Amino acid sequence: MIGIIDYGMGNLQSVLNAFLSLGKRAKIISKPAQLKGISYCVLPGVGAFGDAMAILDKSGMSEAIREYASSGKPFMGICLGLQLLFESSEESPKAKGLNIIKGRVVKFKGDVKIPHIGWNQLKIKTKSPIFKGIKDGSFVYFCHSYYVQPKEKVVIGETNYTKNYASVIGKGNVFGIQFHPEKSQSIGLKILENFTRL
Repeated sequence: MIGIIDYGMGNLQSVLNAFLSLGKRAKIISKPAQLKGISYCVLPGVGAFGDAMAILDKSGMSEAIREYASSGKPFMGICLGLQLLFESSEESPKAKGLNIIKGRVVKFKGDVKIPHIGWNQLKIKTKSPIFKGIKDGSFVYFCHSYYVQPKEKVVIGETNYTKNYASVIGKGNVFGIQFHPEKSQSIGLKILENFTRL
């Protein structure tokens, strides 16, 4: 069973529908106790870093997510869900992230359109089972104003927007994707399918 975490800020239905279209069993969860029996966990998200962490902390899901991530079971953060895995974000300087990955989240700077919206290329940096059947340079769909700067060697995919930045990270059983696989057509569905086969 795939558990998709609801904290009031995720593109939940699209993510759920993507897994269901692959013939996978998935459900939306919002309480720590609901993680019992979940074999794969997904943290989606659209919104502000600080608001999201406040909701996760209040519900007890922050600690539950950290425990799940350390259990060895496959875990994936999508868009804001990726950013929440880190220690902090320029978007909400006073908020503390989940601290599963060392590093911070920063805003795009310079003479560039923000947010970064639309199709862009995924450059595969490190071989990973999450990329099985995915060609280097494939186009995927983005919508974000901030990106992650890891302090650890976890970057397995990059994208260029003013600079090369980490668009996919992997650390053991924990993965994070900045783009929206549920909106990235066949490429995104293949990545989600690969996740369910870890």
